[in-house]
Amino acid sequence: MAEDLRPVQRQLRLTRLGLWAERITHAFWPAWTAAILAAAVWTSGLAPDLWEFSLIAALLLAALVLVILGLRGFHAPTSEETRARLDATLPGRPLSTLADHMAVGGSDAGASAVWSAHRARMAARLAGAKAVAPDLRVARRDPYALRYMAVLFLALALSFGTLWRAPVLPDLPGVGQQVATGPAWEGWLEPPRHTGLPTLYLNDIDPGEVTVPEGTRVTLRLYGEAGALAVSETVSGRDVTRPTEPLQEFTVAQTGTLSIDGTDDAPFWTLAATPDAPPEIALDGAAGFEHPDITTLPWRASDDYGVTGAELTIALDPDAPDLDYGLATEPEPREPLALEMSLPIAGDRTDFAETFRAELTKHPLAGLPVKITLTARDGAEQTGDAVETFVLPARPFYSPISAALIEQRRDLLWSRENRTRAARLLRAITWQADGSWDNPSAYLIVRMAIRRLDRGDLSVETRDEIAEMLWQAAIRIEENSLDSARERLEQAQERLSEAIRQGASPEEIERLMAEMRQAMDDYTRQLAQQGQQGQSQQQAQGEMQEVTPDMLDQMMQRIEELMQQGRTAEAQELLRQLQEMMENMQVAEGQGQGGQGQGQGEQAMDQLRDQLREQQDLSDEAFRDLQEQFGSNGQPGQQGQGQQPGQPGQGQPGQGQPGQGQPGQGQPGQGQPGDGQRAEEPGANGGQGGTPDARSLAERQRALREGLETLRDGLPGAGTEAGDAAREALGRAEGAMEDAERDLADGNLGGALDDQARAMDALRDGMQELGRAMAGERQENPGEGRGQAGMQNGQAMDRDPLGRQSGEGGQFGTDENFLNGPDAARRAQDLMDEIRRRSGERERPQVELDYLRRLLERF
Repeated sequence: MAEDLRPVQRQLRLTRLGLWAERITHAFWPAWTAAILAAAVWTSGLAPDLWEFSLIAALLLAALVLVILGLRGFHAPTSEETRARLDATLPGRPLSTLADHMAVGGSDAGASAVWSAHRARMAARLAGAKAVAPDLRVARRDPYALRYMAVLFLALALSFGTLWRAPVLPDLPGVGQQVATGPAWEGWLEPPRHTGLPTLYLNDIDPGEVTVPEGTRVTLRLYGEAGALAVSETVSGRDVTRPTEPLQEFTVAQTGTLSIDGTDDAPFWTLAATPDAPPEIALDGAAGFEHPDITTLPWRASDDYGVTGAELTIALDPDAPDLDYGLATEPEPREPLALEMSLPIAGDRTDFAETFRAELTKHPLAGLPVKITLTARDGAEQTGDAVETFVLPARPFYSPISAALIEQRRDLLWSRENRTRAARLLRAITWQADGSWDNPSAYLIVRMAIRRLDRGDLSVETRDEIAEMLWQAAIRIEENSLDSARERLEQAQERLSEAIRQGASPEEIERLMAEMRQAMDDYTRQLAQQGQQGQSQQQAQGEMQEVTPDMLDQMMQRIEELMQQGRTAEAQELLRQLQEMMENMQVAEGQGQGGQGQGQGEQAMDQLRDQLREQQDLSDEAFRDLQEQFGSNGQPGQQGQGQQPGQPGQGQPGQGQPGQGQPGQGQPGQGQPGDGQRAEEPGANGGQGGTPDARSLAERQRALREGLETLRDGLPGAGTEAGDAAREALGRAEGAMEDAERDLADGNLGGALDDQARAMDALRDGMQELGRAMAGERQENPGEGRGQAGMQNGQAMDRDPLGRQSGEGGQFGTDENFLNGPDAARRAQDLMDEIRRRSGERERPQVELDYLRRLLERF
C-alpha cells in the first residue's frame, strides 16, 4: 500500500496542511479578531489611559475565552481524513480501491487477473491527483464581517500611530497655552450674511482702524479668572453694565472704538462702520414690442452688495393730459398690475442690466399713458424706487377694421359708461359688410358682442367677455391681412439687421431669426391667400428669376451659419439681399405661368385653385343667407326701423350701393343690420330642419367634397414629405367640408361658415405644400416640366436667387476660378466644417450620412 501511494505523497501532505488551516480558522477566528481589536486600540492611542487599558484587558480576556471555546470544538486531521479528502476529488476513488483486498475468488486466476488490471488502472489515475485547497470561508459564521473591520481598524491605527505607542503632542501655543497659564481672550467680527464677506478672527487683526459693514456682529470670549479682563466699546450704542462677562455679543451700529483691558498689550481698535446703501434701479431704454404679443422693458439695477429682488407696478397715469372720445369718461377703478422681474441666474448682481418681457398687449392699459414704478430690494430689505411715465406699448393693428375693434374694446375696458357709444360704433363698423369683411367668423363674433351689449345690465364679467370677443375678432382679421403681414415682416427684418449691426448675443440673434421666419411664413401665406399663386419671380435687370420658399429658407439658414461663424458683414449683406427679394417677390406656389408645358403638378394646382374658389363662393352664399336671418328685433328679413326709404344702406334696387351683393361682385349680400338692429345667434333657425336653399347648399357642398376626394387620390408627389403634407391638409379640408355639409343640412349656417373657413384654410395649406413638392421635383429634375417658365421675353435666366452669375445660355455654373485667391483655404475649411457638422446630425437620412462619411474618408 505504501508503494502504491508513493506518487501522491506530496499531495497528501499539502492536503493535510490545508485541513489544519481550515480547522484552525473555523475554530479560532473569533479569538484572533478580539486580539486584533486590542492591538488596534493600543496602537491608535485615541482612548484615554483609563479607558484604554480597561478596553484592551476586556478584549484580551474575550480572546482567551474564545480560544478555550475553540479548543473544545477543534480536532486535528488524521491520515484517513486526508486520504478521504483527496480521494473524493479523483474519479473512481482510486485510493480506496488500492487499500481494498479480494474477499472471494483469490484462488481463481482469471479473477485475480481482472483485479490486478483494475488496481493498475486506479494506480494510473493517481498521476493526475492534485492537493485539495482548504475551505477558509467563515462568512456564514461571521455575517457582519467583524474580522475585516478589525483588520481595517488595525491598518488605520498603524497608519497614524505605532505599536510602540504614538508620541505625546506638545502643548499648542497661543490661546490654549494662555488659557492654561493665565487670562486670555478670543474675538470674531461676523459681517451680515447678505454682504457675502468672510468672518474675521479679531486676534489676527493688528490694532488700528478696521472697516466693517454696519450690522457686523462682534463676539468676544474672555478666559481666566473672573474680572481679570474687561471690554470697552462705543460701536453698539448700548449701556455696558457688565464689561467682564465671559461671553459678550453686540452689533456694530456706528463708528467707534473697541478695546480689551487687563492684558499686557491692551489691544485697541477703531471700527469704521460703513452704511449699507439702498439699491438703485432705473429704465435702460425705451419700452418696445416683440412679435407676437410681448412687451419689452429694458432696466438696470445696482447695489453695493447685490440686488435680491425686483418688481414692476403698472398703473394709469393720473396726470396724463386730457383724453378724448371714449377716454374722456372717468375711468373705472382698477388695481395696479404688479409683476416680478427676473434677475440674472448667474454672475454679479451688484450692477447689471436686464430686459423685462411680459404679455401685456391685451391688458386694458395697453396703448395708454401709464405710471410705472420699478422697485429693487437688497439683502438688508432696503428698497430703491424709480417712477417713469410713458405710453404702454400695444400690439399694432394695421387693418382699419381690426384697429377700430380694438379701440372700442379699449373704451369698454376704460369704463362701462361707454357701452352705448361702443355698441353704436360697432354697428357702424359692421354696417353694409362689404369686401373689407373677408372673415365671416369675425363678423359673427362682432355681431354677437353687439347683441350682448344690448342686454340688461353690463357686469364686469360680461364686459370682460365682450372685450375678449372683440380681441379675437380683431386678431382673425389682422392675421388674414396682407398689409399687416408685410409690416410685421419689415419690422422683423429691421430688428434683425439692427441686432447684427450692434453685435447682439447669439441668444438674441436666434430669437430674432425665429421671429423673422414666422413673419416670412405669414407673409407668403397671405400672398397665397390673396390669389397671387403665380410662379414667384423677381425683376432683376430685365430678367426673371424663380424664388421658391425653399430658397428663402436656405437663405435664412445661411444667415444663421454666418452669424455663428462671426462673419457679420457677410450676414448683413445676405440679409439685405433677402429684403430686396421679399420686396419684389410674388409668392412661389410652384405652378407655371403662360399656360404652356403644364405637367401633372400644375394641373393639380389649377384644380385646387378652382376648388378653393368654389368653396369661397359657397361660403359667400351661406353668409348672405345668414345675413337675411338678421332683422330688426330679431325678425328675419325685416329692414332697419331707424331709416327712411331711399336712404343709403337700405339696399334698394338699382342704387348700386357698395356691399349690396350684386351678382358677379363676390360681395356679401345686402340687407345688413343697421342702427338699432340686433343680431341673432348663428343658426337661429337650426333645429327646424334645413330650408330648401340650405339643402341646395348642402348638396353643392357634398359635390365639392367628393371632387376634392378624387383630386386627393391622384395628387402627385407621393412619398415626399411635402407631398404627404399636402395630402394630409386636403384630408383635413374634406373633414371640414363634411362638417359644413352636415350643418347646412341642419340649417346651422353659423356653424357651417366656421367649417367652411377651416376647409379653405386647409385648402390653402395643401396648395402651399404641393408647391413645395413641385419645387423639390424641379430641383431634382431641373430640365423637366419647365415649359416656357424658364424663359421670359426670349432671354435665359442667368442669375440665381442671390443675384450671382449662373453661367451663359441658362446653364448653371461659373467660369470663376475658386481654386486660387486669398479665400480659397478659408472656403475649403468652411466646406469641411459643414460636412463634419452635417455628418454629426443623426436625424439625417442614412443614405446622406453614408455619403458624408465617404467624403470625409476621401479628403
